[in-house]
Amino acid sequence: MTTLQTTGQTTAQTTAQTTAQTTHRSAEAIGRTELGPRPLPPLGRQRAGRAPTKVDTVLDNGLRVIAVRRPGVPLVELRLRVPLAGTHRTHPARAELLSTTVLAGTVRRSRAEVDMDLARVGGDLGASVDPERLAISGNALAGGLDVLLDVTADALTAAVHRTAEVRLEKERLTAHLTLALSQPRTIARLALQRRRYGDHPVTRELPEIADVVEVTPAAVRSLHRRAVVPRGSVLVLVGDLSPARAVDAVAAALDGWHADRAAVELPPLPALRGGDVQLVHRPGAVQSQLRLSAEALPRTDPRYPALQIANLVYGGYFSARLPENIREDKGYTYGAHSYIEFNPHGATLVVDTDTATDVTAAALHEIRYELGRLVVVPPDEDELESARRYAIGSLSISMASQSGLASTLLALASVGLDLDWLRAHPARLAAVTRDEVAAVAAEFFAPTAFTGVVVGDADKLAGPLAALGGVDVSGVPGISGVSGVPV
Repeated sequence: MTTLQTTGQTTAQTTAQTTAQTTHRSAEAIGRTELGPRPLPPLGRQRAGRAPTKVDTVLDNGLRVIAVRRPGVPLVELRLRVPLAGTHRTHPARAELLSTTVLAGTVRRSRAEVDMDLARVGGDLGASVDPERLAISGNALAGGLDVLLDVTADALTAAVHRTAEVRLEKERLTAHLTLALSQPRTIARLALQRRRYGDHPVTRELPEIADVVEVTPAAVRSLHRRAVVPRGSVLVLVGDLSPARAVDAVAAALDGWHADRAAVELPPLPALRGGDVQLVHRPGAVQSQLRLSAEALPRTDPRYPALQIANLVYGGYFSARLPENIREDKGYTYGAHSYIEFNPHGATLVVDTDTATDVTAAALHEIRYELGRLVVVPPDEDELESARRYAIGSLSISMASQSGLASTLLALASVGLDLDWLRAHPARLAAVTRDEVAAVAAEFFAPTAFTGVVVGDADKLAGPLAALGGVDVSGVPGISGVSGVPV
């Protein structure tokens, strides 16, 4: 009996294994037919979900408040944007120190008390700054919104920027800048900004170390009093909340935040024009940083969806033409990307890759080749649909979380757009035609529309790049700090 049972089980197991081996197909096999790759099903009709409850209003002090109900997780996300542009030589240093000390203590709270009050409601707040704005962002449990707003209001109206804290942050910032200015990507970014915009304040993304040393605590406090004001600022709240009650809570918490002037916006940027790429010398570098840029369309332009898809086809995601060429086919780089960079007055296209020194000229040639190919050989229907799916899918993902939605709404608010625009955008992407993509590609992706920089060892790069053409190798200035980045 035992022998028969054992034999029967063994036979059944053998049969099952044989069947599995016969019927099992790998993912690669499933994705192909005798005629080639299995086609993807057609993109379904874009259906807008239920519109969330929201309030978008401007308070008496000039602060715009956007509150959106997004339940599911018992949290509230907070995003605040305060325009903080400036033209004074030491403004970047003062602004940086302001951002690192604004949450480090107030008249009512020490740094430790700020942290403890936030911790009691599962909260967190952080501040950052760039040439355009001061940003404060964080979150808390939904039941702790009042505490989150109270700490934020306290920082905005009563931050003391204690002398000891400012001195400590000056030391940290100096050490950070010393390290950052030695990094190839930082050098390339600063060089690109100067190449695009000359001495415009937008180029001053990092302060000068000498200016950091010079800044006093009194100067930081003065900047806060003068520039951190509500009129022109935007506060976004997204989460498990009642939008109307949330706006009332903001109005009560920030009742003491007021000023008789508006926050200072960045002045308009100069027009970005195509021209030679500039070679920037980085002695002994074994890799080169290639950064190209051209004028683009802002989100408010009706042609923007077509431009967004054209950028994806060129280099905006992993299956795009540029990475397929210089990464997958030729192995010149680990990553090649293109993206649309926004500012309050418009947008630019940026192409970004790093290569070994000996293939730098070849990589630049292929970057230009793919730009020209997009102009004369627009994407076919398969490329168009693949990019469209990626654009719609990534947008849906960014809107799915409270955090992603809050950050997106803040970015849109800075250019006059809102939640309704965001919810309608998938349908705009779905409606883009091949002819529309071809038209924006011809206008914005022509190789002659781009300028930029190549950062690397000029002793090895000048000859090949000069032979390639379209590269300014005259003078070949080096990098010795922010001030040394060439114009």
